[in-house]
Amino acid sequence: MTDDPNTAPGKILVAASGGTARDLVYRYLLLPLGNRHGLISGATGGGKTVSLQRLAEGFSKAGTAVFLADVKGDLAGLSQPGDSRPAFVTRAKDLGLSYAPDKFPVVFWDIHGEQGHPVRATVAELGPLLLSRMLDLNDTQEGVLNIVFRVADEQGLLLLDLKDLRAALGFVADNASDVQTKFGNVAPATIGAIQRQLLVLENQGGDKFLGEPALDLQDFIAKDEATGRGYINILAADKLMRAPRLYATFLLWMLTELFAHLPEVGDLDTPKLVFFFDEAHLLFTDAPKNLLTAIEQVVRLIRSKGVGVYFVTQNPLDVPDTVLGQLGNRIQHALRAFTPRDQKAVRAAAETFRQNKDFDTAEAIMQLGVGEALVSMLDAKGTPEMVDRALIAPPNARVGTITPEERQAAIENSPRYGEYDTPMDRESAYEVLQKRAGARMESVGAKPVTPPPATTTPGGAPAPEAAPKEASADGGILGKIGGMVGGLFTRTNPKRMSAGELAARAALQSAARSIGTQISRQVMRNIFGGMSR
Repeated sequence: MTDDPNTAPGKILVAASGGTARDLVYRYLLLPLGNRHGLISGATGGGKTVSLQRLAEGFSKAGTAVFLADVKGDLAGLSQPGDSRPAFVTRAKDLGLSYAPDKFPVVFWDIHGEQGHPVRATVAELGPLLLSRMLDLNDTQEGVLNIVFRVADEQGLLLLDLKDLRAALGFVADNASDVQTKFGNVAPATIGAIQRQLLVLENQGGDKFLGEPALDLQDFIAKDEATGRGYINILAADKLMRAPRLYATFLLWMLTELFAHLPEVGDLDTPKLVFFFDEAHLLFTDAPKNLLTAIEQVVRLIRSKGVGVYFVTQNPLDVPDTVLGQLGNRIQHALRAFTPRDQKAVRAAAETFRQNKDFDTAEAIMQLGVGEALVSMLDAKGTPEMVDRALIAPPNARVGTITPEERQAAIENSPRYGEYDTPMDRESAYEVLQKRAGARMESVGAKPVTPPPATTTPGGAPAPEAAPKEASADGGILGKIGGMVGGLFTRTNPKRMSAGELAARAALQSAARSIGTQISRQVMRNIFGGMSR
């Protein structure tokens, strides 16, 4: 055994139990079993963040890459040395540990591109199932979205960003009679409902997530060459949490992409990547049955890809039983039983542990202080250890927020700096459909010229001046919003426009609002690989 429990090979020191330094029993997470998943739960203020940070530091030291979402901004401190706060120094001494400030290689990410490198995925990679979840579509609308994806596939239309999806929806609406003979009815009202939900998603920042260059998840699985430590990828989620459905769908997309693209490796000495789901209840709230089944399958099978998944949540009941049963490494902080549901949560949490005859687990959960937890890790045989009441070992990096200057310095020193920051837009569904529409007009000799405005209205009143070419001609909500940046179609009677033209115009208006946010990867990777069939 080594002199310092912090440096025990093949292990992460999690906590220690016992009354004095002589009878201390150290609790370790075994690295070869780090891909067997885990759970960190407990009420607000009980110490979940410290436990998460302790595990993240341990995995990074072992060369394992880490991904976690920073909901409150206090996990960014992993990029800075610890400040030797007295509480941590004292706890380390009580546990017989040496305490030395340390920092870790961190890469910051942000869907909005404000506090880290932009994160994007294409519409095709997301697929109709996850996109329906993000848009909160009903069964009928989800069915129509599946039809749109299939038609786009058959027509060779790449779905990369929101304007591509809007254009594809319009194409299906314009060709509904042909589509429905093959795939079923496509009602204009359903197309309209999906378009409205796309507008809601855009207002939540979803248009910044959907586009190119799509994130290559292999960039998460990297080590710092100088130290050999795994990079800790931190997603700035404080703003993202205002759109919880987008947050949950994004995390689930990452998990399914990892599962789809990583090779089978079996059990490794250390995991390739450890994935922390903070605020895990958002993933499961109102999730349809087929989505829950998909989550369960991915969690059960992804460990063979060398990936560990750790859920972080206040209440163990937030995680479905089918998923909870897959989580072998557990840290349970205090819960308070003020309501019947709280009492049920305490009993449920207590029953999931291998019981310790020395104390009542349910009572202990309600008595735990800050920094204390009930800990049960997997032993070398993969069997849960007997639960024990223990003190969590203090982290060595800073616990708390960082300054904007410290964040910017970390971003500029990142190995991903400059790879995802410049937006581009390549030819995809929207551009292809625009070319087809132009070719049809030329074939019949039509010229896209705006007719002169009438001098009077049908009621005899003087007609208003014709809008300039840059102005929107649509009086609907999409036109009003698009009018803020200028319309791109000039028909004076939008009711006579086809659904496809209306969708294309809305897409152009969206592109004008967020010019430069749609970007392209140099190498296309399995464009339709994320589609559910």
